[in-house]
Amino acid sequence: MSGSTRIWVALRRYMVAGVLVWLPILATIWVVSFMLHIMDRTLLLLPPSFRPQALVGFALPGAGLVLALVIVLLTGLLVTNLIGRRLIVWGEDLLNRIPVVRTVYGGVKSFAESVLSQSNSFRKVVMIEYPRAGVWSIGFLTAEDVPEVSEKLGEPYAAVYLSAALNATAGYLVVVPRRQVVELQMSVDEAMKMIITCGVVVPHPAPSSARLPAEKPAA
Repeated sequence: MSGSTRIWVALRRYMVAGVLVWLPILATIWVVSFMLHIMDRTLLLLPPSFRPQALVGFALPGAGLVLALVIVLLTGLLVTNLIGRRLIVWGEDLLNRIPVVRTVYGGVKSFAESVLSQSNSFRKVVMIEYPRAGVWSIGFLTAEDVPEVSEKLGEPYAAVYLSAALNATAGYLVVVPRRQVVELQMSVDEAMKMIITCGVVVPHPAPSSARLPAEKPAA
């Protein structure tokens, strides 16, 4: 290997090492900045004369975050009492009368309740043969059983959410026979990392003593 080639290989290795350090940092900064920017928009809910910039003469960093947290906290306090629950029921009934809004609102609410609740929804990592036999996809078990589908097809069917690589929030839902769903021991975080990195970050298998017997898919 010539001297110039060795220099080029070394430079390339250093460049890749630098990118691996800075890319996650910059991505994290971008996501956090985006979220803070969205929260800062909550300041628009205040009358102009009550906004921090009008009160102190300059913009206060993080004021939107504080206001957003206060709004979320007060909303939580409101909906946990009888009057608040009745207001929520009244508001949801109003939204359910609007054709497009009720579909979006109902879907987002159900998803949030499943993810944030203490149930097992979206907390089991599984794999299924998809999109064809012999090719496996990793997903998340969102429903152990889909009653109507199971009744019509004569066997238990489960709902599995398959995330798209690079963007785990995008994906699609598949309904497959429960016997063809193979549960994995990896955590949801480990599965998310694997999906987002397109398989570059692969979790280590659990110790043999801690692993459950593998569920064999039907032939």
